Amino acid sequence: MPNVKKALLGKSLRTDEIKHERLSRLWGLPILASDAISSVAYAVEEILLVLVPLLGFAAFGYVPGVVAAIILLLLILAFSYSQIISHYPNGGGAYIVSKENLGEMPALLSGAALIIDYILTVAVSISASTMAIVAAVPSLNPYRVEISVSCILLITIVNLRGMRESSKIFGLPTYAFIFAMVTMIVTGMFRWFSGTLAPITYSADQLASVLPQQLYQGVLILLVLRSFSSGCSALTGVEAVRGF
Repeated sequence: MPNVKKALLGKSLRTDEIKHERLSRLWGLPILASDAISSVAYAVEEILLVLVPLLGFAAFGYVPGVVAAIILLLLILAFSYSQIISHYPNGGGAYIVSKENLGEMPALLSGAALIIDYILTVAVSISASTMAIVAAVPSLNPYRVEISVSCILLITIVNLRGMRESSKIFGLPTYAFIFAMVTMIVTGMFRWFSGTLAPITYSADQLASVLPQQLYQGVLILLVLRSFSSGCSALTGVEAVRGF
């Protein structure tokens, strides 16, 4: 049993060895940013899941406005967290900052909320990744739960191996995702400005599925607000830096 544990989790570290687990900027950035970056992968999907069932293809016209509001909220959060980091250069997690400024009870609530948020981040991220796998390989649909649990176990084992090892294992996919996103955006912008980006065309049956605007105008505001709420899943994981 000890050999199995050592093979999975690596050698146990003494207390005086923990200080050597400090990360460089190259590997520290992906390990802290992976939560926030993973949320970007499914945020737009969450917005469309709310809008498309009622608005059909007309939903894509409302996505930029909802995304702009979420980006504004993200900038506000980033500014707020930067202020905390500047005032607590040696580390100031949610509990410490809340306790020093608001008291013990708000600090406990803040710490509990952060733990719940971490759990929800894992649940939503793993569920989204599983749905992406199932979408690519439909034959795996009956094994959605098994795939999700296996992914959680894998992430848990890698994290238990220590910060240095987990940062390098998680860092490569994070940088690969960033590179893929930048490539997609640059390619799209180039094709747009060069006039080689052809517009999407829809069939008559697809256009017939779009409801007339007067039918959903009364609930449009509530629908957009609901999509904004779902799209705010893009902000999950941003608190990881402040949490430390």
